[in-house]
Amino acid sequence: MELDLKDYIKIIRKRIWLILAFVLLCTLATGVVSYFFMEPVYEASTKLIVNKSNEQQGMQQVDINSVNLNIRLIDTYKEVIKTPRIMDKVAKDYPQFNLSADELIKKVRVSSVNNTQVMTLIVQDNSYNKAADIVNAVSKVFQDQIPSIMKVDNVSLLNEATYLENPTPVKPNPNLNIAISFVVSLMLAIGLAFLMEYLDDSIKTEEDIKQYLDLPTMAMIAKIKDEDMLATKATSSSKPGQVGEPTRASINQ
Repeated sequence: MELDLKDYIKIIRKRIWLILAFVLLCTLATGVVSYFFMEPVYEASTKLIVNKSNEQQGMQQVDINSVNLNIRLIDTYKEVIKTPRIMDKVAKDYPQFNLSADELIKKVRVSSVNNTQVMTLIVQDNSYNKAADIVNAVSKVFQDQIPSIMKVDNVSLLNEATYLENPTPVKPNPNLNIAISFVVSLMLAIGLAFLMEYLDDSIKTEEDIKQYLDLPTMAMIAKIKDEDMLATKATSSSKPGQVGEPTRASINQ
């Protein structure tokens, strides 16, 4: 059976209250969880620049080959940062973090913009100050250790993460969560409405008989409410000789 646009609209209108209730419940639940139960997550970052070594700076002009070499080195440095060689040193020198090397590796994210010599180290934590301390520590340890690892001294710290009086959390984003919840729940509710309609094989109206059985309707039995029955009885009893309770004249006959 093929459905046209009118049939789809009819199905949605038929179960509109189910759809609205489902969407409202999911959206409210998402809002409550986002605002009152999810802990805020803060983000702090530092920037490192891969440049000429200290011995070479001021002695040679910057050439394209050296720049390209430094850019290619960034991919190596991004992997070196997230190794036990660096993180073990951070965990040992900064025991106040109470984090192991593996936990630090999972916390630190390293990124770079294509064709630039700048790397960005990012750390997220439930405390902004702690996130700033961790990312600063990792940056400094990496800068100190890279000369002995790669036999080059070409990493400089551009800026450290500083404390903020009123940091803004990066997660959760309640408005985004609510918007996503609204869209997803609406799609699920509409899908549930169509599924229920597909599973419902009962015949309720004349249109259903004509559509599914292709037969004409000979007669209909209307559903009468209790209050309608009482009203009918009251009307019949007040008018003798009509259908209803037998009158005295009809009994004498």
